[in-house]
Amino acid sequence: MVMNASPPYQPPQPWSDRLRRSGLVVVATAVALTALVVLNDLTITRALLVFICIAGASLVPLQLHDVVRSRDEAAEARLAEGAAVRAIVAGMPDPAVLLDRVGRVLHMNAQAAQLAPALRRNELALFALRSPEIIAALRASIATTQMQRATYVERVPVERWMELVVSPVSMPTEFGGIDNCFLMTFHDQTQLRRVEEMRADFVANASHELRTPLAALSGFIDTLQGPARDDVKARERFLSIMHAQATRMARLIDDLLSLSRVELSAHVRPDARVDLVPILRQVVDGLEVLARERQVTVEANLPSRPIFIAGETEELLRVFENLIENGLKYGASGGRVVVSLAQATEGDSTPEIRVAVRDFGPGIAPEHLPRLTERFYRVDVGDSRAQGGTGLGLSLVKHIVNRHGGRLLIESVPGKGATFIACFPPVRAATEG
Repeated sequence: MVMNASPPYQPPQPWSDRLRRSGLVVVATAVALTALVVLNDLTITRALLVFICIAGASLVPLQLHDVVRSRDEAAEARLAEGAAVRAIVAGMPDPAVLLDRVGRVLHMNAQAAQLAPALRRNELALFALRSPEIIAALRASIATTQMQRATYVERVPVERWMELVVSPVSMPTEFGGIDNCFLMTFHDQTQLRRVEEMRADFVANASHELRTPLAALSGFIDTLQGPARDDVKARERFLSIMHAQATRMARLIDDLLSLSRVELSAHVRPDARVDLVPILRQVVDGLEVLARERQVTVEANLPSRPIFIAGETEELLRVFENLIENGLKYGASGGRVVVSLAQATEGDSTPEIRVAVRDFGPGIAPEHLPRLTERFYRVDVGDSRAQGGTGLGLSLVKHIVNRHGGRLLIESVPGKGATFIACFPPVRAATEG
């Protein structure tokens, strides 16, 4: 099939060339008319009229060409400006909507269409965005041509905190003027909001946990300085309690510092070659005194051969100390804690090293399992404090295991004990060699 090709583009001729051509026509016309007048074939008056007509006719196409060319160039410029603005709005990472001076939608990107499906081009945005905060900010910006900000909450399909920024934008008009448009951008603040809430909760919980032993220490000190100054029995009993509270406070501060250090280095994977077998034996031996006090037997089912992972010894010691100590404290009624180390596979057959700590105590109710690794979360606050817990142990364990590229699994059936499994990727063969 043969298609008609459009003529190639030819640049417009310079003004001097077109003027020269018109001048030649005028000169030729003047010479011809002069000859006719000399030969008495034409009167001077008629010759002048003919000359004026021909000269004007030669100049009219020149003016029309310039008018048409300027109109076409203006149209092309408007098309280019519209396409450029549309491309800029479409390329913005956040939801963005460009409105005209009365609030009609000119352009919007895909993110905005997903955020607010009711938005339509050439329709008022106020009809599609029903949030009172959005309407107030948009109306204020249109009325004052000033930037406006608003924060609002979306409840469905999930709760999200959003920030709206309405910015006046000066846009060129068709006739060369300037018109006020408005760019609406939406920023998801949900993650920042949650981090801020977590920070506030953390500070509040940490302050509360520190205030409790401090209050006890302060009260006993006042008592020893006052009524019990000369009471030897009371002094011995109070000093024992004060020692326990000071130990608890020191451990809380130690856990807070450890958690902070782990979080600061969370993006750095340990690369040292570490054998888990001697680490677990060291932890079990170190907790032997606590096991005797709680009348719990610790069974260590460890292989005779080395089991290597890429890790940091001190952090791994903290992980296994917390897990085994929890088993001795909260599963003491079962009389037995089993520590095992084995190589297993995930669901996709990926090999991993698993350290399991199982107790045979009362177990944990299912509703508590998802929150056990939250900071300061306790199943039983009174029992946890009585056992000397800080509420940060499992959170610290989770952060350390994550830093090592592993995962923490918690399994429990009420009345049948609980099992905590720290899973680590095995060291690479190249590293072993």
